[in-house]
Amino acid sequence: MAARVPLVLLACGSFNPITNQHMRLFELARDHMHLTGQYQVVGGIISPVSDAYGKQGLVSAKHRVAMVKMALQNSDWVTVDDWESRQPDWTETVRHHEVCSHTDSHMGSLGAPQLKLLCGADFLDTFHVPGLWRDEDVEEVAGRFGLVCVTRGGQQPDRAVHESDVLSRHRSNIHLVREWVRNETSATEVRRALRRGLSVKYLLPDDVIDYIREHGLYTHNSELKNKGAKLRPLTKQGLLD
Repeated sequence: MAARVPLVLLACGSFNPITNQHMRLFELARDHMHLTGQYQVVGGIISPVSDAYGKQGLVSAKHRVAMVKMALQNSDWVTVDDWESRQPDWTETVRHHEVCSHTDSHMGSLGAPQLKLLCGADFLDTFHVPGLWRDEDVEEVAGRFGLVCVTRGGQQPDRAVHESDVLSRHRSNIHLVREWVRNETSATEVRRALRRGLSVKYLLPDDVIDYIREHGLYTHNSELKNKGAKLRPLTKQGLLD
């Protein structure tokens, strides 16, 4: 039997706030990759985006990182990396994390691991947003690293792959994972419930809920932050083109 390829799963995003569903993605992806018979998942990394990303309602990175750490305190294989969150400007992080995946914590008898990006299937739709991605970046993400996309409900990630020449070319490096247990938890809806004073118990870890209350996060005022602003990737790519 051929040796399995060691693999590290990397999830980048706002995590504003982290939800139980975010953590569930890692478990689903690990099971799927193990069932292929080709991979052995040796670690997972959550990398919250920098404050400079400019998304509406994005609370300070120090809070988002702290909440992720709390959410992962019982995980024995997923960790948080705050490098991206500490950058003064939005940056592409996959190259940095490729280096991180080769640290001693992920090295073992199987050798240096591969790195793949873990995401929800709706992430594939962002490749079609004008100005958000350069073709060479999509080529690198899909071709050099690869994607593990968890889909749910009526999402059609295979269509997103089909409609992109670059993604179609690297279809074999894009793993689509079906979530059969429906969970439509959305960080946007969680923030809406919080600012309306509604319960979010069982949607977030209890320690994260306590942290949000203690620091007064996700209010009507905080949701107005960056309102009307363009996402930094859009303005940055415009400067590069």
